[in-house]
Amino acid sequence: MDDSISFKEKMTKGRSGFKRRLWLFWALLGPGIISSLSNNDAGGMISYTMTGAMFGISFFLPLLFLLAPIDYNMQEMSMRLGAVTKIEYRELLLRNFGKFWHWTSVAALALANLMYIVTEFVGMTAGLTLMGLPLWVADVISFAFVCCILLCMGYWSKERLGILVGAVNIVFIIVAFLSQPDPAEIGKVFTSWPSISWDLNENGALVFILATIGNAIAPFMLYYNNNTTLDKGLTRKDLRLGRIDIGIGSLLQPIFAACVMIAGAALYGQVANLDESNPADLITAFVPVTGNLGSVLFALGLFNAGWLAAITISFSSSYTVAGAFGWKRSQNHKISEAPKFYAFYFGCLLVGAVVILIPNLPLSMLAVFTQIFAIMLFVPDLIFLVLLTNNRKLMGKYANSPWKRTFGWGMVLLYGAVSVITIILTINGTMSP
Repeated sequence: MDDSISFKEKMTKGRSGFKRRLWLFWALLGPGIISSLSNNDAGGMISYTMTGAMFGISFFLPLLFLLAPIDYNMQEMSMRLGAVTKIEYRELLLRNFGKFWHWTSVAALALANLMYIVTEFVGMTAGLTLMGLPLWVADVISFAFVCCILLCMGYWSKERLGILVGAVNIVFIIVAFLSQPDPAEIGKVFTSWPSISWDLNENGALVFILATIGNAIAPFMLYYNNNTTLDKGLTRKDLRLGRIDIGIGSLLQPIFAACVMIAGAALYGQVANLDESNPADLITAFVPVTGNLGSVLFALGLFNAGWLAAITISFSSSYTVAGAFGWKRSQNHKISEAPKFYAFYFGCLLVGAVVILIPNLPLSMLAVFTQIFAIMLFVPDLIFLVLLTNNRKLMGKYANSPWKRTFGWGMVLLYGAVSVITIILTINGTMSP
């Protein structure tokens, strides 16, 4: 695409004054916000709720905000890589690191995304089953809602719908207020050093720490942000706009997550056999704490979180797999123009919808462990993302600064450590709360 015409210039042509600034703000919102809010997926929100219910108001709240810079910097690198090179991350991986790592990355993304999609359907169906619907009916309704995004023509319309769906996250703020938390207790965890037992396995704290760190970023965020940057038409002239979009998303993500964790803290000691519970149990447990209104709003928020994430995650898989096999791939295409791209989108959703019909799955803990194991699959891609954005031959003056390189490798070390700890716990048979 010709960098002589930026996205900003195209979107503000013929507009001036306040209307121009207002329209530009509305137009810049997109991949960054959608990726971050999608990362607050149904599985993530279930995990945050269980963390609150297990530990109450605790050090997990400030941990959410300490992890926000990781969300921002990973997405910023992905966006900048796409805007500057105008080439998909997947294609750059193939050109610079060979077929093995290219196909390994594609396979890892597909597997991680499948795990995420299953948890999205877990969240979406939870509230519907409490209304008395059989699980399979709730599953079909959820599947239909996620597929309806294809009725929107072009990337712009799909992106606007995604932002509006993401705005429904505000219901989690209402639920947090209805749970009547103690402001002094919340303030204390932000202003004092946390008291953490050295025996982190004693109460399962380590598992939830790993899940919280794992939920800060996700594999689909890299691919989705990178590909939609190209679909949206951002150029190197639009990097500032892209960073604002990502910054807003990276700020909203921990705010909504904290609200869910605060609401979950109201369930502390209220849910028997928490590790064997399902999302419907959590929704029901809110009734005596927040009333029917809080329970209904939480169910609505959970459905909405799963809806937005299922859309985003499935598209990230479709972009990547379609690109790997050379198929047409763009949300700007009609179904008839890119049938394989959209067929894979449908296929991902269908598999996720079918898996949750398997009886006796530990649905809530499935959501927690998905956050941990998916990030293990993501570590190689984090390494390649840092290497590519460090490459001055590829990025020119837009390559990572020394500070950015330091932060990038710190991010790789953190998630590498999470992976090693997870492997050790799994081998020792202690990977349980």
